[in-house]
Amino acid sequence: MKDLLYHLFEHRYLEREEAQKILVNIAEGKYNNEQVSALITVFLMRSISVDELAGFRDALLSMCVPVDLSEYKPIDIVGTGGDGKNTFNISTASCFVLAGAGYNVVKHGNYGATSVSGASNVIEQHGVKFTKEIEKLRESLDACRMAYLHAPFFNPAMKAVAPIRKNLGVRTFFNLLGPLANPVKPAYQLLGVYNLPLFRLYSYTYQTSGTRFGVVHSMDGYDEISLTSEFKVAMPEKEKVYSPEMLGMKRYKGEDLWGGNTPEAASEIFDAVLSNTATEAQRDSVLVNAAFAIQVICPGKSIEECLDEARESLQSGNARNVLKKFIEING
Repeated sequence: MKDLLYHLFEHRYLEREEAQKILVNIAEGKYNNEQVSALITVFLMRSISVDELAGFRDALLSMCVPVDLSEYKPIDIVGTGGDGKNTFNISTASCFVLAGAGYNVVKHGNYGATSVSGASNVIEQHGVKFTKEIEKLRESLDACRMAYLHAPFFNPAMKAVAPIRKNLGVRTFFNLLGPLANPVKPAYQLLGVYNLPLFRLYSYTYQTSGTRFGVVHSMDGYDEISLTSEFKVAMPEKEKVYSPEMLGMKRYKGEDLWGGNTPEAASEIFDAVLSNTATEAQRDSVLVNAAFAIQVICPGKSIEECLDEARESLQSGNARNVLKKFIEING
């Protein structure tokens, strides 16, 4: 480890294979806490490279609990977190809208770290019991096209660094790995990031992953499409800046997407969205994220067609019915 640290202190980068080996060694307890803290500090002082992020991702996926749901060709919608906006659970609600529109979704999430309510918080608020039983996940997908993976059940490697991260108390490169560590290795993924350097980093990283992707960033700092500003979207075949008005939608204010001060409050907004009784801002932010997720799966469809599918899922009650069935199976 000493030679490795000197290598990094000289502002040199790791090869992909080196990064993979280092994270495996960390997970296996081959370095002490002080050495791991020093390593983490390097990546607080400089940006992580595409090869380094890919190598760390390779390590996590090689050590995760395997989940083969490849026949479903599912999609995941996820944000990096860290935008400090404390929005309600837009990505998670979008997943249910997507399932209601007829697409298979395997959402990978955790408790909130930078917001009051993470995906696991809002799912748990509905009495859902997390599981790592493959047959239970298949049953859920077959019944309602939606399954949920609580990240700690599937990524034991992260436990080795949990105390160190907690003691450091700052955002580290491990936060960047969450969206890339879905053990299902979904065929499709829509990822939201909170700044442009991450937008570029993930766009390059996805190109080496085999996943068909969309990366989105709202220019005023949201890690999802918020409709509070212009937003940027990258997919394998295009990169484009949109405004809410280009999609025939209103421009909203940040407070319109506030998730409240408790998981219970965020859960109420989540339920209102899926019952189609939410505010315009809450509803539209979910619809637009769901629509771009549909376009990731179906690049031949216009974004207007994708928005129509998402609206139909809400207005028909299909999205609400997915939630009801999901709770019934997983409760």
